[in-house]
Amino acid sequence: MLIRDGALAAHRATDIRAAESLVLARLAEGELMDRAAAALAAVSAQVLQARTGGVYGRRAVMLVGPGNNGGDALLAGARLQRRGVLVLAVLTADTAHVRGVADFRAAGGRIIKATHRPGEEEGLEEMKRANIIIDGMVGIGGRPSLSGASGRLATAVPAGTSVVSADMPSGLDPDSGVLSGVHVRADVTVSFGALKPCLLLPPASDAAGQVVDISVGIEEGLPGVPFVRRLTGSGVAARWPIPAKFGHKYTRGVLGAVAGSDAYPGAAVLAVAGAQRAGVGIVRFIGPPGVTDHVLRAVPESVPGGGRVQAWLLGSGVESDSGQDRAIAEALNSGLPCVVDAGALAECVRQRAAGIRATPGTQVLLTPHAGEVARVFGLLGESIQRDMVESSPALYALRLAAQADATVLLKGSTTLIASPEGWLYSQSDGPAWLATAGSGDVLAGIAGALMAQGISAMDAGAMAAYVHGQAAIRASAGGPIAAGDVANALPTTIANMLGKSDATAASSGRK
Repeated sequence: MLIRDGALAAHRATDIRAAESLVLARLAEGELMDRAAAALAAVSAQVLQARTGGVYGRRAVMLVGPGNNGGDALLAGARLQRRGVLVLAVLTADTAHVRGVADFRAAGGRIIKATHRPGEEEGLEEMKRANIIIDGMVGIGGRPSLSGASGRLATAVPAGTSVVSADMPSGLDPDSGVLSGVHVRADVTVSFGALKPCLLLPPASDAAGQVVDISVGIEEGLPGVPFVRRLTGSGVAARWPIPAKFGHKYTRGVLGAVAGSDAYPGAAVLAVAGAQRAGVGIVRFIGPPGVTDHVLRAVPESVPGGGRVQAWLLGSGVESDSGQDRAIAEALNSGLPCVVDAGALAECVRQRAAGIRATPGTQVLLTPHAGEVARVFGLLGESIQRDMVESSPALYALRLAAQADATVLLKGSTTLIASPEGWLYSQSDGPAWLATAGSGDVLAGIAGALMAQGISAMDAGAMAAYVHGQAAIRASAGGPIAAGDVANALPTTIANMLGKSDATAASSGRK
């Protein structure tokens, strides 16, 4: 698993090819492919053992394309055949990797060619009897969506049969995370050398299953800054602000919060609670009198009214007619770091897209969900629907970050954090139970607490998403939760994270 600076790293296909070329120039011919094949065979054997209780005598069908991805599969199939697995290779084209075919046949493997007549594909009956299907049709050099024999074989995979994909599921776009047309849905994906962005970016990441990243020796040729990162527990712990021995509440960070309205007082309570329990020194709360009463009852440590702050949390639960527009505008123009949520998003994006900034380079973190992203683009003159954002979240998060010149945290089952420069964090840390009212307010509060303590918008977004998800796992214990439960679980979750070993934290970063 390639971990750099406490984060899983995914690189674009062009960067991976360039790194492979550097390594291939100094390795013996075929050595890199042999490393990949050995890993694919080992993981496939583990899947057979785990799901059928053994390896010898089991049946495997390999779907083999004409390129190097097919070569990986054929060489892996030869290794499985020598371990007593009955392996059939179904070729999707008239040609296949020459050495792979020779090695596979020498091991006793059987090869057939898929026909090009719909409904008459060779290998369909064998697929129904297989214990495992190994997908080696298309790798990073392929185009999105499968057609012809490849597409028909992909759609014919029997429900319930274990599928292991070589490098990435065939039919995905390696870089975008977008799903289009026909593709393989894997239970396990064995990635060679470096994760591909599609393995971390939704919705394509859902088709990858469990991701196992195997080093084959190309890491040194990869760019220093990956396109997509996913913080591990050790990476978050290493970045987390720890109070100094002789510090006090003001050195711990002071967060100003303009949140809540008479209609949504709970949003303010949850945002302030999230910030307070994430470790900020003081939360100064500004809101309507009735909302202030709610906040003080729930979080008596908070301080009503303005004062000196190090960062702002703006907009959670704020309605357009709540009378807080002036306080939000002043905060946006203060030059201080800002977390911008819900009711403050429109004004912030409008200003920043128009180039209105009190201080260039101010750290700003926008925290919309997909529907809010669509509405913000509407304010900018573009007709974008929510389902468009949900089908291409990385695209729209990066576009909004560039247009607003701000970091964008796009909430979802996988949360994306996009920088104006075009880099992404992808955090998939929480249970499905976390999709509940108010959880986004707690998330905004955590991010605000971090930015008040000097953490950059990009890191604060990813760190907040990780801790938010882990707190939800702790609070849920496998069952339903409310947003307040997540806030209450933060102190123990953070303490547990800070005590993790690197090995434990790194393993928790896998899907």
